[in-house]
Amino acid sequence: MKTLKSKIIKVKKGKNLRIINPVNIYGCKFGNDCFVGPFTEIQKNVKIGNHTKIQSHSFICELVEIGNNCFIGHGVMFINDKFKFGKPASGNKKIWLKTKINSNVFIGSNSTILPVSICSNVVVGAGSVVTKNITKPGKYAGNPAKKIK
Repeated sequence: MKTLKSKIIKVKKGKNLRIINPVNIYGCKFGNDCFVGPFTEIQKNVKIGNHTKIQSHSFICELVEIGNNCFIGHGVMFINDKFKFGKPASGNKKIWLKTKINSNVFIGSNSTILPVSICSNVVVGAGSVVTKNITKPGKYAGNPAKKIK
């Protein structure tokens, strides 16, 4: 039986970072009191604020910033390449876009977050697809995600 190995490379860690292996985490920065579940990938230049939890099987790509007191559910996928020309950017990072998640944002399991900005105090329901900026606090759900409360 082959053992799964974690790769944790050049990570700036705040105090009390807890990581459950196996993971791939490289070139990113964590605040204090964060948690990362297993089978998670967090790419370079990602910034994660204090008291943020990232559950298992999530993917956080480059150009994502997550604020303080956030929760990223199981299997959440962040996207930075919108296939602008009908295909993947194929390494052309100049056309990748940023994602900004402010503080007190809770993203339900199996959601997909395109390059957007989400204001503070937002709940995104499980399985939602966030395609546009969220500028008002509240609860959002669906594909595409819309305010429900």
